[in-house]
Amino acid sequence: MMLLWGALAAMALLAMGFVLLPLLQAPRPLPAPAREAQNVALYREQLAQWQAEAAEGSVNPQGLEAAKVEAARALLADSAAVDSPAGRADRRLPVVLALLMPLVAAGLYAGVGAGAKVALSERLATPPTSAADMRERLEAVVRAQPDGVEALYYLARAYMAENRPADAAALFERAVALTGRSPELLGQWAQARYFAANKQWSPALQALADEALRANPNEATTLGLLGIAAFESQRYADAAGWWARLQAQMAPNDPARLALQGGIDRARERAGVSGAPGLRVRVSLAPAVARAVQPTDTVFVFARALNGPPLPLAVKRLTVAQLPATLTLSDADAMQPSLKLSSATQVQLGARISRQGQPTQGEWLGRGATVAPREEALQFLIIDSPDP
Repeated sequence: MMLLWGALAAMALLAMGFVLLPLLQAPRPLPAPAREAQNVALYREQLAQWQAEAAEGSVNPQGLEAAKVEAARALLADSAAVDSPAGRADRRLPVVLALLMPLVAAGLYAGVGAGAKVALSERLATPPTSAADMRERLEAVVRAQPDGVEALYYLARAYMAENRPADAAALFERAVALTGRSPELLGQWAQARYFAANKQWSPALQALADEALRANPNEATTLGLLGIAAFESQRYADAAGWWARLQAQMAPNDPARLALQGGIDRARERAGVSGAPGLRVRVSLAPAVARAVQPTDTVFVFARALNGPPLPLAVKRLTVAQLPATLTLSDADAMQPSLKLSSATQVQLGARISRQGQPTQGEWLGRGATVAPREEALQFLIIDSPDP
């Protein structure tokens, strides 16, 4: 900050020099008595010349009298100007204004300039000492830039970490308005409002979640929130379905995947207590496929309605290293609560291997039998064909 003020002072002195130098170098006017004597001498000299011209006959007597009157009037006016306050102060006013110019500029800069923003920039240049210090800096940035979406977002996240969901919700709402209702911010806003309302779901929150998923069906915060809300209201199959849909997007080595799996297992366990139907499936690899895949490749096992939407009614995710495996597909594995395995009359089983972890596109595919969702017999599914 001191460097900035030093530079500003140097610039102000330079500007003062441009104003004062011409005044200091300009010739000083004669003192009033000397200037008045000079004017009288010029009047007498001009009067003598006119009298000589009148004696030669080149000027008539009437013209001579008119010229005398005009010259006398000019002499009186010039003398009055010399004695006037304006004439005496004509050099002092520019000097005073030049000296005041730096003070006025400094006042304007302090009042409406960017001094506060410069100080904030210097503070942000040093590492924060704590989470509270970081939050205070973000608050200062938001005060300086109320429309900065990035600062609003990170400050809202800091409020969520401090268990201040109501404050976070207000900031997310502002960010949503500034970004044209992006799905990621809609999900964060809905989550903050949910916790601010003491985990009470509402039609307004459902509308926000629906809007986010229409814009991005894989919006992670919204999927996780819907799973939490379903679990809290004891809709365990729905909770497992939302979380399974979220987990399907995660990389196999994502640390959050293991934590989410624990929630899915608890939801499925509680859903199983209530008697959710399921299909038992044995999944294995054809020998040629086993030689072509890697242990870390992702395997998706799914059941799709025979005459229904292309979205699977139930899906499980595992890896090639876990095959062969026996598993159960049920309503707890639904990707969408409104599309459940038990709602279909017949489903077709399938499995896909995707090295990139994409549930809709991979390298190898297996198609199983068409069965009823309540079929009790173990179904066998072999992955043996290239994925078209």
